[in-house]
Amino acid sequence: MQRFTIDQLDTLRTIVDEGTFEAAAQRLHMTQSAVSQRIKQLERIAGAILLQRTTPVTPTAAGDVVLRHARQIDLLTADLVSELGTTEAGDAPTTLPIAVNADSSATWFLDALAEVADAHPVVFDLRRADQDRTSALLRSGDVLAAVTATRAPVQGCTVEPLGVMRYRAVASASFVERRLAGTAGVALLDRAPMVVFDRTDTLQHDFVRRVSGRDPRAPRHHVPASADFARATVLGLGWGMLPEAQAVDDIAAGRLVELAPDSPVDVALFWQRWTLDSPLLDALTRAVLKTARRSLHRARPE
Repeated sequence: MQRFTIDQLDTLRTIVDEGTFEAAAQRLHMTQSAVSQRIKQLERIAGAILLQRTTPVTPTAAGDVVLRHARQIDLLTADLVSELGTTEAGDAPTTLPIAVNADSSATWFLDALAEVADAHPVVFDLRRADQDRTSALLRSGDVLAAVTATRAPVQGCTVEPLGVMRYRAVASASFVERRLAGTAGVALLDRAPMVVFDRTDTLQHDFVRRVSGRDPRAPRHHVPASADFARATVLGLGWGMLPEAQAVDDIAAGRLVELAPDSPVDVALFWQRWTLDSPLLDALTRAVLKTARRSLHRARPE
């Protein structure tokens, strides 16, 4: 079998990252026809179609396999250059694509990235996804590592526990007065307007079922950003489940009221990364584990 070239693999990765052939051509300083020709050559060698020509471009199942290989080559090349000490001031930093859920990004995860960026020539490409779905980005080759709720390792990855993100059911005092009959509690939550992150967010629904035994029948505000979600709750649009780290100051200041202090929701998080002998990925893993253990709760014994 003819071997893939570095240029071909770099072109595939760039197209997926940029989303279109045109944008990839601009980034690579090539014509669009030259980019297309490289992909045709790559597909001929692979014996399969690697990209779906949609907008944005998405890899096929075979494309996922080659994309993982392309990212691994990028990372190993960057590690080699770093170890040889041949990097120069004008060299482009290594890009590390990482999947992370929005609440981790808003509360603790960026501290770990700052530590790594301070010591290594690296830039981060964060892909936001719910913690139950970030593992799919690992599987597809879109990212090198992920914060995930998936305990079972993705094929080709290692997994380590990070700790528990604790959520609190909260609402503003005015919301409690207007919508919960002036009583902080869960009795009327199934009918009270709620704030949800997006259409895949079931945290509030699951909480109502757990504490009341009823399915929620309330209207929902969709607010797909962690800071905006917290702000919407403080302003009284609805009640919601906020990470404890985000809610604690507003609870202390009286801007939020805890609705079920004895019923927090704990979401166990894990760090999955590709199994590669990479000093850069090792440094990132150490920083993430250290920051998580400082910031998250310990998992309760099973």
